[in-house]
Amino acid sequence: MTHAKRRTTAGSDVPARITLADVAAHAGVSRSTASRALTGRGYAAPDVKSRVDAAAEELGYVPDANARSLKARRTPTVGLLVSDLRNPFYAEVAAGAGGVLRAQGYTILLVDDAGSELEEMDAARTFLAMRVAGVLLTPVSAAATRFIVRQGVPVVEIDRQYCRGECDAVLVDNVTAARDLTRHLIKLGHRRITLIADELGWTTGAGRAKGYLQALAEADRPAGDDAVVSCGFDPERIEKEVTELLSKRRRPTAVFAANNLVAEIVWRQATRLGLRIPDDLSFVAFDDSPWMSMVQPGITTVGQPSVEVGARAARQLVNRMGKPGRPRTIRLDCPLIERGSTARLGRRRASSRTSS
Repeated sequence: MTHAKRRTTAGSDVPARITLADVAAHAGVSRSTASRALTGRGYAAPDVKSRVDAAAEELGYVPDANARSLKARRTPTVGLLVSDLRNPFYAEVAAGAGGVLRAQGYTILLVDDAGSELEEMDAARTFLAMRVAGVLLTPVSAAATRFIVRQGVPVVEIDRQYCRGECDAVLVDNVTAARDLTRHLIKLGHRRITLIADELGWTTGAGRAKGYLQALAEADRPAGDDAVVSCGFDPERIEKEVTELLSKRRRPTAVFAANNLVAEIVWRQATRLGLRIPDDLSFVAFDDSPWMSMVQPGITTVGQPSVEVGARAARQLVNRMGKPGRPRTIRLDCPLIERGSTARLGRRRASSRTSS
């Protein structure tokens, strides 16, 4: 084995990136032989391959993924685009998808678009420029999905669905889960039940509102003025809306928080106003975040299988990259988890009479 001198970039003391030519020179073989030995594409004698591998290891050679992608027109990379990694749901979705993709030999390019359509489109363009093999995303509109699909790149929508019939999707059954939570409150005798959501335009919020209203309708209970409160995404606005709702003289006897972030604010504001859960206010929430089982009383909720959502989406994408076919929508169940935050209406009055 010959010894190549360490190169530096022109006009700088910074070492230049090790190239395939450096490895070939260090191993005393041609560049094409080094390429065959490292990639396994084509024949290289065992002793030559061993020598080239040792040279690459000694020099710290890393193959140029961009050069490979220009030849293959795709890289072994998958784009993963989520709405907010600060939200445990999206972090767990990313973890579930990442585990499957890594096991299949894919590198993951993870982007947080902060729920912005502009950021989502920028990420979509970046993914295509990097020639990703496929994309997983939690869409905030149809634009990015359609943009990627038009380029012939497989896409799986996660959590929210905007392009039904145009690409695959892995979702939770928002309608059924919300209906189950609302039925639980109705069975406990509650009539003034308010759904508090940050948004109703995305398919998640719309599905949860639909299930809630279906449960009211089947119980023959008309939705009042305070049936659904949409607060937007600003925490200060959500706090203001929740405080106003819970401060009313005729406030709801039960509240349904449509996601885990809204649920945290409802819990804090109810506590700040001196309302006892569940004696003064029954409380349910969508998505079983860890804190919901740690507070007293624990929160009645439905558990989203977030890790499994990500894993199923990744498996579906891998299948689709290998075998194009008719788009498929997969829906996963969200089991009802009953804890101490709900009680039969009138429990406080009954307990007061007993103690007097």
